[in-house]
Amino acid sequence: MALNDEQLERYARHIVLKEIGGPGQQKLLKARVLIIGAGGLGSPCLIYLAAAGVGTIGIIDNDTVSLSNLQRQIAHGTPDLGLEKTESAADAATRINPDVKIVQHKERLTAENALGIISQYDLVADGCDNFATRFLVNDACYFAKVPLVSAAVGQFEGQLAVFRPFERDAEGKPKPNYRDFVGETPPPGSVPTCEEAGVMGALTGVVGSLQALEVIKEITGAGTSLAGKLLIYDALETRFRTVKLKWDPKNPLTGETPSIKDLSIHSV
Repeated sequence: MALNDEQLERYARHIVLKEIGGPGQQKLLKARVLIIGAGGLGSPCLIYLAAAGVGTIGIIDNDTVSLSNLQRQIAHGTPDLGLEKTESAADAATRINPDVKIVQHKERLTAENALGIISQYDLVADGCDNFATRFLVNDACYFAKVPLVSAAVGQFEGQLAVFRPFERDAEGKPKPNYRDFVGETPPPGSVPTCEEAGVMGALTGVVGSLQALEVIKEITGAGTSLAGKLLIYDALETRFRTVKLKWDPKNPLTGETPSIKDLSIHSV
């Protein structure tokens, strides 16, 4: 697929990078990425993936835009109040880049629809705000064999990881997944929500942008994959650190005696 003159100009700053170049840009244009949640993380991730020329971007969210969202969810504006977030986000993405096809999934991800939706994409970027959905996305990506770029934020801290558990490492062990990092869903009320604890708006921009960058790296093969590691950002201390994740033989999804065989565990 040859780039036309407009694309050559639009993506010129990518094309001159030897790690991306024309072939890498073509990979981006052919790629299909699903973003889970059009909120604080999904917004900057979407904006930068659209600007980068990712050919098809799916957005799944069943919420509408509210005034309290606008402190951090930059894909939406004051005129969008009351609109479905997928619509507002799609408008923002296509304003930046009409090359991009936006697929709106105006629904909640469930055990019943997760595999069908995720299997349509080459890669998933999860920016949801609850543990139940994170476990569902993790398990669905494993069964669909789709790489997962997972991000989360707290008040002043962000986390980012890439999961490819359907692959094996040099020792023949499954690469880590979210269940190797977080063993089980915390008890209700033990972890305050964003609404309860608050979150620095610009933090979601930092972490969501890093998430988009890792998606671009996974698609193009540029640099070193974050798979097997967890990146932690402390905004108050302006400090990054990377932690190596390990496969847990007792992991119920990919351990030595897995008990999770399908997504029925997530059915309500």
